[in-house]
Amino acid sequence: MDDQTRIELEAAAFRALREHLMEKRTDVQNIDMMNLAGFCRNCLSRWYQEAANERGIEMGKEEAREIFYGMTMDEWKANYQTDAPPEKQDAFKTSFAENVGNKG
Repeated sequence: MDDQTRIELEAAAFRALREHLMEKRTDVQNIDMMNLAGFCRNCLSRWYQEAANERGIEMGKEEAREIFYGMTMDEWKANYQTDAPPEKQDAFKTSFAENVGNKG
């Protein structure tokens, strides 16, 4: 497989993942994703931001999130985010420290 085809397939897979998380499974909470898998929608938007920054494209965290989410974080939270019980919040702190550290 040539490099261009690989890049196109990787981009298609990313778009499918984004669509799945943003349109088909809005019920899945970021905190649950982070606690179970060590990443969430915010991580995906941060990786997008980091890739842009590495290529000399200035992009901040909020801009990257709005691009990934297709809306502001305030809109996402109002429409889809639910309150997490204390035990999930505690697990999140551990998962975040292990998987994101000071990158978040």
